[in-house]
Amino acid sequence: MKLLLIKTSSLGDVFHTLPALEDARRKIPDLEVDWVVEEAFADIPGWHPAVKSVIPVAWRRWRKGLLKAENRQQMKAFRQRLRAENYDLVLDAQGLIKSAAITWLAGGKSIGLDRDSAREPLASRVYGQKIAVARGGHAIHRLRELFGKALGYDWQDLPFSYGVSRERWQAPAADGAYWLFLHGTTWDTKLWPENYWRELSGLALAVGRKVMLPWGNDEEKARAERIADGLQGVQVLPRMGLNELTAWLAYAEAIVGVDTGLSHVAAALEVPAVAIYGSTNAELTGALGPAMEVLASRYACAPCLSRKCLNPGDGSVEPPCYREISPPRVVNQLQALIAACHDSA
Repeated sequence: MKLLLIKTSSLGDVFHTLPALEDARRKIPDLEVDWVVEEAFADIPGWHPAVKSVIPVAWRRWRKGLLKAENRQQMKAFRQRLRAENYDLVLDAQGLIKSAAITWLAGGKSIGLDRDSAREPLASRVYGQKIAVARGGHAIHRLRELFGKALGYDWQDLPFSYGVSRERWQAPAADGAYWLFLHGTTWDTKLWPENYWRELSGLALAVGRKVMLPWGNDEEKARAERIADGLQGVQVLPRMGLNELTAWLAYAEAIVGVDTGLSHVAAALEVPAVAIYGSTNAELTGALGPAMEVLASRYACAPCLSRKCLNPGDGSVEPPCYREISPPRVVNQLQALIAACHDSA
């Protein structure tokens, strides 16, 4: 079966699609997938063995200059590539007007969410077949249901897996076992307190583990250096791209992260990991995986979904919603996950 899959962004959304694709691969052995994805995430779909071709789309870049000759030529080439294959089915797994437009450009037999299920109801007008998937569940399970109904199989009896093997990456040159901490994210209210990261690093060192701190911009680099300051065995990694960083994630003994796209990478690799949520809600789009544990704040105003703290505390822990998610609690949860993974190996 030849399938054109449309799921363009964001980083978390792309990873949310992999378990549904793994279900489909298990149920349809001859499945071959071409995946349309934003150019920034073009490396990721190829991590799954069912994906035969990745078709990058540059809508985020094109929309800034729709009248530019170069962009118009690239858009024309993109449409020609969409129509170069005769697909058995075109599946829009995004449910947005922009993804519906790509579905329409591809032509052929199309399928997607109905108007009550899609994020943007107008998108459903494009699809030849419309699928109802109840709102309110986690995005991963909604996608698994969509794929199952679209492709004609029962997904509920299948094991939960992303289908990604860490063997596609070479182990990094690390001297001994290490834990990797994903301390960077976009909102200030999603940042776990810096002093907690230092305390957690000390606890990791106390059990004989080194700590690796990646970073993606100057602010994150400065934070990583402050966390590592004076702690022998805590290493600030050099700046690296997603594929290189994924190798460090894949071979970590354990990972701790916050609400960031990289926590979804950790979930997909099925490495023992803890994801910390305070101001945001993990129930619908949070990191989810067989070896992932979410520690979500139960503070009175959490999750507030605000970029700015609406209820500042006494200054001892900021934001205060993270007070109950202490470093010892994180370490205890992490060690339990590591033990469980060793027992099941």
